[in-house]
Amino acid sequence: MLKELIIAFQSYVKAHHFITTHKLWKWIIIPGILYTILFVIGIYFFWVSAATVVAAFSHLVHIDRFLQHRQSSLLSFLFLMGGLMVHLVLVFLYFSLFKYLILIIGSPLFTYLSEQTDALLNGKEYTMQFNREFRQDMLVGIRLALRNSGWQTVYLIFLLILSFVPIVGWITPVICIFVECYYYGFSMLDYSCRRHQMSPSASVEYISQRKGLAIGNGMIFYGLHFIPVLAPAYAVIAATISLYHQNLE
Repeated sequence: MLKELIIAFQSYVKAHHFITTHKLWKWIIIPGILYTILFVIGIYFFWVSAATVVAAFSHLVHIDRFLQHRQSSLLSFLFLMGGLMVHLVLVFLYFSLFKYLILIIGSPLFTYLSEQTDALLNGKEYTMQFNREFRQDMLVGIRLALRNSGWQTVYLIFLLILSFVPIVGWITPVICIFVECYYYGFSMLDYSCRRHQMSPSASVEYISQRKGLAIGNGMIFYGLHFIPVLAPAYAVIAATISLYHQNLE
């Protein structure tokens, strides 16, 4: 897995050179600005709504009254950390749903970028054609995004429940990050699998055997949210490059 992680990280560097060399910035900046606006608005409401949920639950079960009665610094610290963990897991849950919404809306762009990247890597010229095959790839991608969204939601709900457990629940945000990274990287790698006519089940099996590529792609994607305008397009191009030398037949 370590080797796959390194390949995934290096692919982002190659993606930057690739975008610069082939002057693909118009496919990066304009959609990236829209993504950034949606991300900033979304993360604000995610954070506020998660805080509201935690506060409402605390009030419902009378945690504040319990802590005032006990007057224990240790208990106050444990409940404070527990509330923070629940808050973070809720934000990850909200963001995962936002991410899949972006994947569905941006499916035509991501499909095009993957096709264009593969064509340029092979020295070919690619012209976008909204034909039956292209539409079919989009629909398969949307179905897979919905499938991944369902499974990831199940895992995150389990982690949300686990986050209520003192001390043990403190590791849940870390696990959430890895789950998020894997499923986002999975979606980016799937564009290359579909281009090689893999069935959804074959794509799932292929990528599950290369978890390092998926996790690595997703990790850099999350890091790029310091410059969110670059995040989604760089991720799909880097994923295509990372699988370029793989045997997809």
